[in-house]
Amino acid sequence: MKKQTAVVVVPTYNEAESIGEMIDHLFTKTFPKVANWECKLLIVDDTSPDGTYKIVEKLKSKYPNLYLYLNKEKMGIGFAYVVGFKEAMSKLGADVIIEFDGDFQHPPETIPVMLKEIDNGADYVLGSRKVKGGSNPKGWGFKRVFFSEVGGLVARFVLFFPFKNFFQITDPTTGLKASRVKGFVDKMDMDHLYSMKFGYKLEFLYKMVKLGAKVKEIPLQFGLRQKGESKISSGTAKDIFRSVFLLRWHDETTQKFLKFGIVGGFGFVVNVVFARVFKAFLINTEFGISLINGLSNALAAEMAIISNFIWNNVWTFSQQKITKVDSVIKKFFAFNVSSLLTGVAIPSSVIAVLTLAFGDYLFAYQIIAIFGLTVPLNWIVYNKLIWKKK
Repeated sequence: MKKQTAVVVVPTYNEAESIGEMIDHLFTKTFPKVANWECKLLIVDDTSPDGTYKIVEKLKSKYPNLYLYLNKEKMGIGFAYVVGFKEAMSKLGADVIIEFDGDFQHPPETIPVMLKEIDNGADYVLGSRKVKGGSNPKGWGFKRVFFSEVGGLVARFVLFFPFKNFFQITDPTTGLKASRVKGFVDKMDMDHLYSMKFGYKLEFLYKMVKLGAKVKEIPLQFGLRQKGESKISSGTAKDIFRSVFLLRWHDETTQKFLKFGIVGGFGFVVNVVFARVFKAFLINTEFGISLINGLSNALAAEMAIISNFIWNNVWTFSQQKITKVDSVIKKFFAFNVSSLLTGVAIPSSVIAVLTLAFGDYLFAYQIIAIFGLTVPLNWIVYNKLIWKKK
């Protein structure tokens, strides 16, 4: 049976002190322990002034599976991984690509563990400092630990909350990753990244998750840099947060939810305006004022429902737009029923129960009912029933 190929991509810049030792360690101690994989090592160097690439060149004759990609100038870690991924797929036949540091901060013994998880069915294996057995370096100062912990939590929250990956992925800024190529990396758009610096990590992670990769975390005891030059700069935190914000802002679900909110707000205005219009028509009738108000609001609510259905269909859920006449009629009927249920019956019942239990605080109960029940229920019904993806 033909072995699968794992390509370990290591970006370097001024790491002449450690790169030779790392290469020797991987080829003599790490790769031989992975019997069912052919392991290749690709160094991507930005023409380091300290001659890192020259050391790699000398060792290529010793290790046939050692490769070098040389950028003409310093391009940044994100660019290094992009060209490394492309080279690994187009030239080296990669089935799995591993992102790895060249300074022993990532323990080489984690490579066989990650490949074993790939063998067990994972598509994306992440080294995590936050799971049991993982840790940050003991030599890190308070500032570095603070930014790592708080930054990671903020990134998780912005990218994934409230979905399951918020709880499943504990260390989004980790640099130790193994990615399955077929169906995942080969489908990623790496030519239009928001960042060619550290923000790339979050974008690679986000795109893999969006592609449906089965994620598995393993413990990472992150080492303290002993030699070489750190790739962390003063603008790293800003770069990461910028990438995270842009990823979530341009996400299809986020844009859809914003449109959903705008349509709902417009529907509220329609309800208020038409309630006044209908009241003006009914005010001179023999009906009592309570009945006039009730009828006016009910008729206005139906106008709002019609408005919401039309705008959600042509704008919010345009990719699932309903066009056939019979489908429009069926879906509109279902939309009406769900709107009455989630927008009237359920929240009104909750308001009544809360009033009975805690007293007359109508406005507070309306806030709870609308934002705690009506909005999320409508969002679920619209996505899962009315405009369900085919």
